[in-house]
Amino acid sequence: MPPRPKLTDRAALRRHRARALAAGTGADFLHRRAVSEIKERLALVNRTFTKAALVTGMPQLWQKAFPRARIIADTEVLDLREAEHDLVIHALALHWANDPVGQIVQSRLALEPDGMFLGITFGGATLTELRQALAEAETAVTGGLSPRVAPMADIRELGSLLQRAGLAMPVADSLRIDVRYRSLRRLLHDLRAIGETNALAARERRPMPRALLRETERRYRSRFADGEGLIATFELIVLTGWAPAPGQPVPLRPGSASARLADALGTREYPLGEPARPRRSPG
Repeated sequence: MPPRPKLTDRAALRRHRARALAAGTGADFLHRRAVSEIKERLALVNRTFTKAALVTGMPQLWQKAFPRARIIADTEVLDLREAEHDLVIHALALHWANDPVGQIVQSRLALEPDGMFLGITFGGATLTELRQALAEAETAVTGGLSPRVAPMADIRELGSLLQRAGLAMPVADSLRIDVRYRSLRRLLHDLRAIGETNALAARERRPMPRALLRETERRYRSRFADGEGLIATFELIVLTGWAPAPGQPVPLRPGSASARLADALGTREYPLGEPARPRRSPG
C-alpha cells in the first residue's frame, strides 16, 4: 500500500515553535490556561505521581509548571520506555500529530499498570471563525481554496482514540475560550507567538496576498465581531485514561443497575410525556 500522506510538515512546525520561544512575546495565555486545566484534573485524583513524563513541543512553557516531570520532545516516535512512568501528560501537541492514536498508544505503553494518561489538545471548534472567513475570502479572491488552518478533531473523535489506544476508563471533556482581538493582524500575531501558524504539509508556500488578508478581515468583521472586537474561539479538549490493571473499576452494563435513581433522589417517576406534578411542601 502507498504510504499515508502526512498532515504536518514537522520541520516547519519545529521552526515555528523555535521562533515563538526565541521571541518570548508573552502571548502564551493558551498554554497557561492548558496548564491550569491539567493541574485542576490532577488535583481531583487522590494520588501522588512521582514518575511523570511530559510530551511537549514548547518545553520552556511547561517545565516551569511541572519541574519534576521528564520532558519528552513532541516527535513521531516518542522517547518513552515501556512501563517507566505513572503519569504521562501530552501537552498541546496532539492536534499536529500525523498519527494521533499512535501518540496515545506510545504514551499508554510507557505507563506502569494503573498509570494515568492526561492529554490536552485543541479541538474542532478552535478558530472556526477564521476558517470560515478565510474560506469565503479565498474563494472570492482567488477562485479556489488552499489548506491554511490545521484540521482538528472533535470531542467524540478524540474520545474514541482513547479507547482505540487501549486505555481504561476513558474520559474526554472540553472547554471553550472566546477571545477578542482588535484586528485580524493581532490574532495572527498571537498564533505566531505560540508556534501555531500554518505547518500543514500541503500548505501554500507563498505569503498570503494582501488582498486576501483584507478580504478575510472584512468578512470576519461582518460575521464574527461584537462591540469588543473580532471573536476568536479556542476549544481545549482534555483526555483522561488509565493503563489497564487488575482491580480497576469497570462500567456496568446498561440496564444492570440494582437500584432506582428516583429512590436515591427521593422523588417519583412519571411516564414519558406526562408532566411532573409539583410537590407540596409540608405544612
